[in-house]
Amino acid sequence: MPSIPLPKDLRINAARFLADFEALAAIGSTQDGGVNRPALSEAHLQSRVWFRERAERAGLVVSVDGAGSHFARLACGQNPERSLLLGSHLDSVPMGGRFDGALGVAAALEVLETVREAGLHLPVDLEAVDFTDEEGTLVGLLGSAALANHLQPAEIQNPRGGRQRLLDGLQRAGLSEAGLFQAGRDPASLAGYLELHIEQGPRLERKGIPVGVVTAIVGIVSYRLVFEGRANHAGTTPMDERCDAGLGAAGFMLAARQLVVQSFPECVVNVGALKLEPGAFNIVPGRAELALEFRSADQQTLDQLQQALLALAEREARAAGLSVTVVFLGRHEPAPMHPAMRQAIGRAAADLGLVTLDLPSGAGHDGQSLANLCPTGMIFIPSQAGISHSPHEFSAWHDCVNGVNLLLQAALNFNP
Repeated sequence: MPSIPLPKDLRINAARFLADFEALAAIGSTQDGGVNRPALSEAHLQSRVWFRERAERAGLVVSVDGAGSHFARLACGQNPERSLLLGSHLDSVPMGGRFDGALGVAAALEVLETVREAGLHLPVDLEAVDFTDEEGTLVGLLGSAALANHLQPAEIQNPRGGRQRLLDGLQRAGLSEAGLFQAGRDPASLAGYLELHIEQGPRLERKGIPVGVVTAIVGIVSYRLVFEGRANHAGTTPMDERCDAGLGAAGFMLAARQLVVQSFPECVVNVGALKLEPGAFNIVPGRAELALEFRSADQQTLDQLQQALLALAEREARAAGLSVTVVFLGRHEPAPMHPAMRQAIGRAAADLGLVTLDLPSGAGHDGQSLANLCPTGMIFIPSQAGISHSPHEFSAWHDCVNGVNLLLQAALNFNP
């Protein structure tokens, strides 16, 4: 395909982009400055109405797939049968921040409108995408996994957010379980995927560097562990005769942290929820259920960490005289970013005079669903104090504008 001269001086309309960002931040806004838009909640569905109306005003063609992911297409390509996807997600964690996900969706729409206004003809069409349930309120990476034909029936039958919550969300959105498995895209139709996102960590800010070029997205594994002992009277049962399920859970939590710090220093582990039953002041817990998640950017290391943590759970249960049940909830493999995408980002950053830092993403993103489907790349901008998944999440506006201009120029630099 013949090369197309790149308008290196082309820039977004920063005022229009700010208006879009603020309009999104108002949907599901909370009093402390954050947003509450869990996947397929009423607030999330309202944000998708905004996406459709905003895209149609920009002259884009909107479509929705069987998983509810929203697409806005700009017909600008010499090969209209292929698209370069740009985007992220509009759902948030409960009581989250304004920037996570929404920045990337608003940026994608702004890039498409800028290209349309400039009258550019590119090698392929451009599509802005808002993927469903990136955050995992329901399943996790639901929309992108469905598009990539990675979604498994077991994930829908036993979703990490609970089966009924998923069914209720699908009903609100007018979606069906069968439709989730009809959302797959032909890989031949995808030229690539490029996403702008906040770092959600402190590295860029600490080094004073405005742009991160993501090298890989971590793999993420989640389990539910259930320790079971014997409920008994907390006042009359001697300490050395208790089968305390809470003790087993607590021992595992402490030991898991020590294991990762000492033996897997490039990894992380988290217990984000713990439920003790019967759950009373005066009853020794007979059951303890916890939500376990761990991450690594290297597949072999992730496998080794998984084996070590599950063996640790068995040891801690035996030590406390308990049994433990292990329920697998999901796994997203580590995803290296494509060299061609990283090079396109690097060239664009150099043209814009922006210093870059190569770094892995410690958070999961939709790009890891698409990485084995098409060339995939990610751009990070700094997060103030590294705070994310919080109403205090913040990125300086000049960094946001730099990021969108870089997304624009990287899309123009990428040669499908």
